[in-house]
Amino acid sequence: MKMNKEIEKIIRNLGDISKSIKDKNVLVTGGAGFLGSWICDVLVEQQAKVICLDNLSSGLKSNISSMIDKDNFKFIQHDITQPIFFDEQIDMVMHLASRASPFEFEKYPIQILKANTLGIWVALGIAKKHDARFLYTSTSEVYGKAEEIPTSEEYRGNVNPVGLRSCYDEAKRCGESYVVAYRMQHDLDTRIARIFNTYGPRMRAEGVYGRVIPRFIEQALSDKPITIFGDGSQTRSFCYVTDQVEGLLRLAFLEDAEGEVINIGSEEEITILELAKLVKELTNSKSEIVFSELPEDDPPRRKPDITKAKKILNWEPKVELEEGLSKMIKWFKEKESGK
Repeated sequence: MKMNKEIEKIIRNLGDISKSIKDKNVLVTGGAGFLGSWICDVLVEQQAKVICLDNLSSGLKSNISSMIDKDNFKFIQHDITQPIFFDEQIDMVMHLASRASPFEFEKYPIQILKANTLGIWVALGIAKKHDARFLYTSTSEVYGKAEEIPTSEEYRGNVNPVGLRSCYDEAKRCGESYVVAYRMQHDLDTRIARIFNTYGPRMRAEGVYGRVIPRFIEQALSDKPITIFGDGSQTRSFCYVTDQVEGLLRLAFLEDAEGEVINIGSEEEITILELAKLVKELTNSKSEIVFSELPEDDPPRRKPDITKAKKILNWEPKVELEEGLSKMIKWFKEKESGK
């Protein structure tokens, strides 16, 4: 089967890092999710032996369907908050398991808390038993309503511990503390990625739980109203999935990144209103733009300082927003037509 061009591009951009992936035994929790499935795809193509663990609460079997029959890929449906043991050696644990849509925070707060506390405890225990390297995908949400823009890894955050978003924000902060504790007490090789807004194919759009870019595209292609929360003046910095996955894999497999905490995201800041207008333009949509109430504690600005990523990982995003949106719109159209 011919390799997906986007996967091929990630592998090409990884350069010599790819050599570190071959023949490694890698456990990916949340591996059927948006980012997790992309990571599994790259690892499988690079001849790693991949165990994909997912309870399918938000991940989809369709995301990993192309890998199911491959000899170096194994899917296990399991909730990482429950203990699990492996007979085979594991060299790397990549913990991505967690619901992440802001509109799931109110409906699934306990599950989100557990994935980033009990779940990371179980995942770190697996890494400890196998003396495996550990990558934790944390989030820009740990910064809360950041008062430092662009936001560096040194910024300690401005988070509401009892707000609607706290189940995610505080759980991710707690998850980072678990990672640091295991590194200090058990000398585990750990790395923390603070992911800023990412988008691309395989991202859910359906219903209220769809993230902003796929939701805007789905609404625009259907000529439905494009729904903006608040007045649209809030900003985000969107990173295309191929860039994000390259950054995560560089952080995971680079020998000289032990103990690092690194922002991985785009420096290209845009308001949500500008984003809606751009999606409307790129889709030639007749949708009107409508406004509704802003969710509690929604950050007014978000833009990463990626100085560390550039210096340590030799990484920065390559895909401009308009190019990435065009790719995603094409994917949506092909998905709808059944191609």
